[in-house]
Formats: sequence, C-alpha cells, structure tokens
Amino acid sequence: MKVVCVGGGPAGLYLAILLKLQNPSHDITVHERDPEGSTYGWGVTYWRGLLDKLRANDPESAYAVEAHSVRWRDGVARVRDLTTRHRGDEGFGIGRHRLLELLAARARSLGVRLQYESEVTAGPEDADLVVAADGVHSTLRDRYRDHFGTRLTSGRNRYIWLGTTQVFDAFTFAFTETGHGWIWCYGYGYSGTHSTCVVECSPETFTGLGLDRASEAEGLALLEELFAGVLGGHPLIGRSAPDGSAQWLTFRTLTNRTWYRGNLVLLGDAAHTTHYSVGAGTTLALEDAICLAGVLREHGRRPEALALYERRRQTDLLSVQSAARYSAQWYENLPRYIDLPPDRMFALLGQRHSPLLPYVPPQLYYRIDKAAGQLEVLRRLKRWLGPRAARALHARSSGNRG
Repeated sequence: MKVVCVGGGPAGLYLAILLKLQNPSHDITVHERDPEGSTYGWGVTYWRGLLDKLRANDPESAYAVEAHSVRWRDGVARVRDLTTRHRGDEGFGIGRHRLLELLAARARSLGVRLQYESEVTAGPEDADLVVAADGVHSTLRDRYRDHFGTRLTSGRNRYIWLGTTQVFDAFTFAFTETGHGWIWCYGYGYSGTHSTCVVECSPETFTGLGLDRASEAEGLALLEELFAGVLGGHPLIGRSAPDGSAQWLTFRTLTNRTWYRGNLVLLGDAAHTTHYSVGAGTTLALEDAICLAGVLREHGRRPEALALYERRRQTDLLSVQSAARYSAQWYENLPRYIDLPPDRMFALLGQRHSPLLPYVPPQLYYRIDKAAGQLEVLRRLKRWLGPRAARALHARSSGNRG
C-alpha cells in the first residue's frame, strides 16, 4: 500500500510507524511543511492509559517516550496566598520537540521516508491512502470543507502558551486576582530543566491589564510579577511573532461531520480539537493513529475501513469532548467558584468536566460529591447520571446548531 501522510506531528509519525510494523513493504512518506526540529509549544501531557496503549502497539517507541518523560502525582492550586495540594493519578510530561524527535527516529529506522520543508496541498493520484494530519489549519481538509462539514467555534477567554525554567514538581494551578479580574496559569514539568506554563484570562481582564497593547517583553514582565509566587524568580519564555507581539489566542474547537473522502482521511487536530485544559490533545491524536492502523489491518483498503475508523473515533470522543466543553466553561465562569474555601474550590476544579456542575449550586454540588464518595449507591447514581446528562445536552446543542 502506498501511503502519503501530510503532517509530521505525533499523529502522522505514529501512524507511519504502526503501518510499517504491520507490513514493512508498505511505501510510506511523511511530508512536513516546516524544517526538521522546528515545532510549536513546549511540553505535552499524557497519562498512564496512553502509555499502556503505546506499549501494546510498539514497545520500542513506548519505552523511549517514557524514558524521556517526567512524572507527577500531585496537583497544586494556589489561590491568592493559599495553597492546596491533592494526590491524584500519575501524569507524565515530555517536550514536544523530544517526542517528535523520538517518533521520527523510530519511523526512519523502519523505512519511512520523512520529507521536511515539503508542502503538499493535494493528495498524489497514485497514493492508496492520503492522510491529512496537518493540524487545525489543514490545507487538505479545507479543500473539501463542505464535504467534511468543518466547524470552528472560538472560546471566550484569551490564553498564551509559554515556557519557564521553573520546574514544577506537580501539576500546578495558580489564580491571581487583579484590579481587572482574575488571571490564572496551568504549569507542569516536561524535562529536568523546563516546564510549560499556559496563562488564561477573560477578555475583560486581558484588555484591562493592557495585555492587548503590550509587546511580548512587556507582557512577560507583567505575568512574571503576577505569578511570582509560583515562578520563584524564574522567567517566563515566549515565542513572539516577527513584529515582537505576544501570541495570545482564543481556543478554537474544531469538529467535522465526516472524517474521510475517497482515499483521503483526517487524523488528529485536522479532525478534531479539545480544549487544552483537559490535556488530551496529543493522547487523542495518537489514539486516532492506533485506531486507523487497526481498521486498516482488519479491513485493508476496503471503503468500510475508513467508515469504521470514523464511527469508532467519533464515538470514543463523545465523552472527552463533553469533558472539554465543560472544563472550558468552568474557567469562563471562574467567579462562580473562586470564593469557595480553597479545599472546596480545588475539589470542584477537579470536577470541572461534570455536565451537572453548571446547573447545581457549587456548595451543594460539593456536598453531594463528598457524600457520593462515601456511599456506593450515590457513586453508582453519579456514574449513571453523568454520561446520560452529557449525551442529552450534546444532542440538544447539536440540534440547536442544525
């Protein structure tokens, strides 16, 4: 089978690895528009469940990824000058540059051709499969935007993706009150020397603090002052545009009605995005690759293979997309929760994925959740009710969009 993969991110590289492992005679080329070694972002997160799946599919690359990752179990929330620490599930962080380096090396060792600084805007006619893994701005997908039913929805809050030399020993949240409202950051380590630090705020706080007018250097200086308590004197590191402006964004949630057209199939961020606050983007991209490789192994190039991939992944994504929507909404409604006692606020921060939380007074939800943790019958009710509420609300919102 001749496979052309457009996009050299985690999804495209890992799919190439899995297909070569299935059949070394596959002719696979990965095209990446940017130079080798250049990438956006700092570190990415993943959890034990993904690592188990990587081990099941390619132990060699899984061991390499784990060996270059840092891990944590604690979550820390700092609100004003009060800090709360909570023991949680084991999480991992790895530099995006390092992850791509490891996957590229593994792909090359298996005979995959990697072509950097190679822009592909249309799939070659002689390819059996063309994979659009070229991100949220996918050129291949946008050629057939109407067919795919592409939809982009922008969130309300502003955010910026930064690095820092402060190495967090836990997944760290810090909330700072200003004269223009709240601003907060999420921080997590991804190496022995660096961490990722994502800063977010409402549009009113963004303009009130003058961040809309500040250069990157001016903005970083202000943010370092606002988050001095967690940065411990370490600097924030930006990625400015050529004109020196800071790269503040609003998150865009991307969905597609269908994920394939003929021999063209969408993968990773070209197919879907989920809000960064659930830390699932890289995991979902790699799971896409695992699923697509699996259906191709089962069904070969038959048309039903891509249809099955679409059905399986869209079904699997329902719960995480719901969680991402409610997580983003939690932060957009931060004043609803921020004045709770710190332990309760942190508890509801952990419950921000719940479809019930926006409709129940926070103090009442906290008491119900605490009781549910002690009574099996309430735990069962919560497990039963939550997914049903999520599906009902998703169906209602989809109906409204139609």
